[in-house]
Amino acid sequence: MKYIIQYLSALILFIFSTFAAWYEGSAIRENPWEWKYTAFFSNINNAWIIDGSDISQLDHFIYAAKFYPIFPILMVLSFSYLVILSGYLLFKYDTKKLNIFLSSFGLIQILLGIMVSDSPTIGGKTFTVTFLMIGMFSSALSFLRMKKLYKEAL
Repeated sequence: MKYIIQYLSALILFIFSTFAAWYEGSAIRENPWEWKYTAFFSNINNAWIIDGSDISQLDHFIYAAKFYPIFPILMVLSFSYLVILSGYLLFKYDTKKLNIFLSSFGLIQILLGIMVSDSPTIGGKTFTVTFLMIGMFSSALSFLRMKKLYKEAL
């Protein structure tokens, strides 16, 4: 029962923050000077963006992440919590697999943090810190569980 409450809480937060980030990111339609730098998905699909209706819905999230990072960060945190909770429930009886899962997830988060680290926007800097913190937390959790397993084996 306690896992169902955790799942539902994280899922509700994820859905709410997704809609809020999408709404905040819709401001890209009124800022044509940002289309060249932020409309990544629209530039892939279309050769030219003529007006705001050519902007992809996914670009709303990029714009929100760059300039209004609160709800995109909540999306990342709630999604990461859902992933870690799912991994824990899936591998809670196999400590080695859980450690591999946690350390892999931590490595992915650290790599994501490094990928966005050169962004000059406030959102890019916030995402760098967020990804690195989640990655370090997941890696530390894996290390502590491994250390506990090693002590129990002695």
